[in-house]
Amino acid sequence: MNQQLSVSKRDGRKEPLDLDKIHRVIEWAAEGLKNVSVSQVELKSHIQFYDGIRTKDIHETIIKAAADQISKESPDYQYLAARLAVFHLRKKAYGQFEPPRLFDHVTKMVEDKRYDAHLLVDYTEQELDELDAYLDHSRDLNFSYAAVKQLEGKYLVQNRVSGEIYESAQFLYILVAASLFSDYPRETRTDYIKRFYDAVSMFKISLPTPIMSGVRTPTRQFSSCVLIECGDSLDSINATSSAIVKYVSQRAGIGINAGRIRALGSHIRNGEAYHTGCIPFYKHFQTAVKSCSQGGVRGGAATLFYPLWHLEVENLLVLKNNRGVDDNRVRHLDYGVQFNKLMYSRLIKDDYITLFSPSDVPGLYDAFFEDQDEFDALYIKYEQDDSIRKKRIKAIELFSMFAQERASTGRIYLQNVDHCNTHSPFISKVAPIRQSNLCLEIALPTKPLNNVNDEEGEIALCTLSAFNLGAIESLDELEELAELAVRALDNLLDFQDYPVPAARNATMGRRTLGIGVINYAYYLAKNGKRYSDGSANALTHKTFEAIQYYLMKASNELAKERGACPKFNETTYSQGIMPTDTYKRDLDKICDEPLHLDWDSLRASIQEHGMRNSTLSALMPSETSSQISNATNGIEPPRGHISVKASKDGILKQVVPEYERLKDNYELLWDIPSNDGYLQLVGIMQKFIDQTISANTNYDPNKFEGGKVPMKVLLKDLLGAYKLGVKTLYYHNTRDGASDAQDDTPEVEDDDCAGGACKI
Repeated sequence: MNQQLSVSKRDGRKEPLDLDKIHRVIEWAAEGLKNVSVSQVELKSHIQFYDGIRTKDIHETIIKAAADQISKESPDYQYLAARLAVFHLRKKAYGQFEPPRLFDHVTKMVEDKRYDAHLLVDYTEQELDELDAYLDHSRDLNFSYAAVKQLEGKYLVQNRVSGEIYESAQFLYILVAASLFSDYPRETRTDYIKRFYDAVSMFKISLPTPIMSGVRTPTRQFSSCVLIECGDSLDSINATSSAIVKYVSQRAGIGINAGRIRALGSHIRNGEAYHTGCIPFYKHFQTAVKSCSQGGVRGGAATLFYPLWHLEVENLLVLKNNRGVDDNRVRHLDYGVQFNKLMYSRLIKDDYITLFSPSDVPGLYDAFFEDQDEFDALYIKYEQDDSIRKKRIKAIELFSMFAQERASTGRIYLQNVDHCNTHSPFISKVAPIRQSNLCLEIALPTKPLNNVNDEEGEIALCTLSAFNLGAIESLDELEELAELAVRALDNLLDFQDYPVPAARNATMGRRTLGIGVINYAYYLAKNGKRYSDGSANALTHKTFEAIQYYLMKASNELAKERGACPKFNETTYSQGIMPTDTYKRDLDKICDEPLHLDWDSLRASIQEHGMRNSTLSALMPSETSSQISNATNGIEPPRGHISVKASKDGILKQVVPEYERLKDNYELLWDIPSNDGYLQLVGIMQKFIDQTISANTNYDPNKFEGGKVPMKVLLKDLLGAYKLGVKTLYYHNTRDGASDAQDDTPEVEDDDCAGGACKI
């Protein structure tokens, strides 16, 4: 009967159904893989053949059948499913499995306005042929299934309305490299392109969503994170809203600093009217953030920052809470609450915190970031001034309210603004850090906008990537990888467009980068180290020392060639101060590992030649881009040996690297007894990282009496993190006991950054 059935090809042609052909494709996909069965995939496919069935439908059914077999016992099904998906993807993109010639492909894509025309202006046919001969399409077969689906869903150039896909991964990688090094001299750029292509296509360097999906296309905005500070005027509020819309529409995630906005009831125009307070303007910003879907790549998302001592803080802390009504809630933003040493001191002494409207206490808001001694003096002075509107609240009550809201929503974040400014590449009196971003790893200077074309304001952008620690055999490899990453990202700053003048001016002046890591959990497992017991402290110290040292060295070398960034004089580096000079000395009690690299020589070279980039490092969540590299995400311990990722394409299963060999070495999230060891590691990393870290706190209520995490535990972690110099805390994760029926139950992980603004 099968001989009488026909199939409909992708081009509309019909031909007889050939079951052997289907079998050969699955056999090809299974070649070299362990514990996978071709017959099992065929059996589980349950294909109901009928005359005219589309080959596309047959292929998708087989892919799903293979993906459904992914398990700890048979992790290689993730590669079988991936190879079938790659075969399917190339058929959709090219009408055949073999990709076309690179020059022909680029020419067609430029004509269709899907690739940037500069590719045919900057590169000759001969040069593109040389790159075509170098790239290796067989590297597509190294992807896991989750990686292919992320590529297909987010990164490959496509028509997001019709679903048509126009390229495969190796063209993505080589053309990103060609775009980023297009301004280099022809005699050197091909070498840089090839080296960078190898680093990204072999998963040693991980790239963020805006670069993967945007570089090579006509849309030239590739910074992952945008920090916008709002002043206390209608003009500034409207300019902030306009800047939010422009950047959300171009794939960036937003940090909004709204801490200057005066409190409800404040005088306006010398008492002619009274102020409506923060909440109506927060709603205004929420509308701006949600106005665009970022080209279908991800939804708009933002985190808004304010100080703990703001007069409206009791109402602001509950804005994300599900209780209450829409009039007094702004639930579709996340919030970063800002602390400093005085706030913690009042908690420890069981004292009061006094709340003020920033408009009523001149100089206090600026001193909060710029000068802690001045802040303390002004704060006490204003507390004693009976003419100033204020409210006193017990510190334990306010901290408990913060901790409770953080626990109940998971998305009320923390920024220690004093650590962000005292352990910083920027001179706080000149370029203070007044906010972070929505993943809590960027710490850059900002200035409020007075209008949307204000060139005196400062919108901070950060451009990201990451080193895959699991793909590095020796820390010495970081030297070349750092050079490639710094050069590529620095070039990107000149290559991209800037829809708001304040962003261009700030970026050109500071040239800020944020390079982090992925696959840290695998790195620990591979080296026999654990999060919880201190065994990873020395290795972490050596690793992050090498990362920061080689990044700074690369930027210093680039400054010798191209000049230091124009605002280098506003960095502590210009004063000869290195990250190793300003960290919290409490760290020495938990890790006495010495420095291994020649910081004094680097210090001297930086003082002589400067640095091309004001910042170089930041540790971001990297939820989706880690999947591309089949890596564990960021610095986080995995929740299970199999991660079940929820995406718009459905549920994707991913097995931790080298599960069969290292399964007993992985320390899973909910097996870690407390946050102590993890926070110590974050503190060690923060010693070297010049921006900050997306660090989470995690709690299993079942470990506590009555199934409830005690408030004293939550507060102990906040104080402990502060003592170690941790700058920011991101998610508060609480274990849901519903999935505890068996050990190592896979858990669904949501996309980080509420739409992935900082995913790299």
